[in-house]
Amino acid sequence: MRKRYGAVEALDGIDLDVPEGSVCGLLGPNGAGKTTLVRVLTTLLRPDGGTARVAGCDVVADAARLRHRIGLAGQHAALDEVLTGHQNLELFGRLYHLPRRTARRRAGELLDRFGLTDAGGRPVRTYSGGMRRRLDLAASLIVAPPVLFLDEPTTGLDPRSRLALWDMLRELVAEGTTLLLTTQYLDEADHLARQIVVIDAGRVAAAGSPSQLKAKVGGDRVDVAFREAGDLARGVEVVRGVLPGEPDIDHGERRLAVRVDEGVAALVKVATALDAAGVGVEDLGLRRPTLDEVFLRLTEANAA
Repeated sequence: MRKRYGAVEALDGIDLDVPEGSVCGLLGPNGAGKTTLVRVLTTLLRPDGGTARVAGCDVVADAARLRHRIGLAGQHAALDEVLTGHQNLELFGRLYHLPRRTARRRAGELLDRFGLTDAGGRPVRTYSGGMRRRLDLAASLIVAPPVLFLDEPTTGLDPRSRLALWDMLRELVAEGTTLLLTTQYLDEADHLARQIVVIDAGRVAAAGSPSQLKAKVGGDRVDVAFREAGDLARGVEVVRGVLPGEPDIDHGERRLAVRVDEGVAALVKVATALDAAGVGVEDLGLRRPTLDEVFLRLTEANAA
């Protein structure tokens, strides 16, 4: 898939496959092409090259049919602040050509599902940020689409509202909805997505499950913090005696870290050996790579 804006190649050969009934997290720095890709896949932009099919429909040749099979919640809630929550949802239903009675019933069902029944009769201008995002997501589901696109859906939400929205998305996927999610929050992708695609400069930099991507930055690490500088010196020798890797040492923090392949088994070895040697340990743990580290490693070349 290709899309150009003047001299800028916004999409430079993107290749993507999302299995039905799964969540794909689309990650990338600002300007990487995430929103452009979503706009192409939802028929809002015509690609300059390549082909794409969503829910069995070609995004160009079958655009009109496809629009009835997808839902889209963009970065900014597409709501009329003068209308009530119920009126907004009913309006979306009418725009999808639902009969008036069906649109009204569907609006009530969605208000109930998203915990907005009590607020359904109030103008949207009185809603909090979290309530607006829930209502916007409800609007994208007015025709119960099999495929849902969410472009940074939790931006600006407080932690409680984010967790509530995550639960709603999990419910939708459990019911069979296919979800493509762009986000700037790496923990969000880690919690929700079975497949993650990192794009950078209009290309796919990496793709795989969260665990597969984390393995790209070197696997697990055993981290040890020592009580005294002397404990650090003795601890380094103990760790070298039980693990094959060379530890990274931070003298100022009295810490060491060493990459391991055995995970918990390696942690047990280190803990047993340090205890037997009487080395003073303040903290000991197995640290797994984060998606933040994956993201920075995969996009550092273009950031430079």
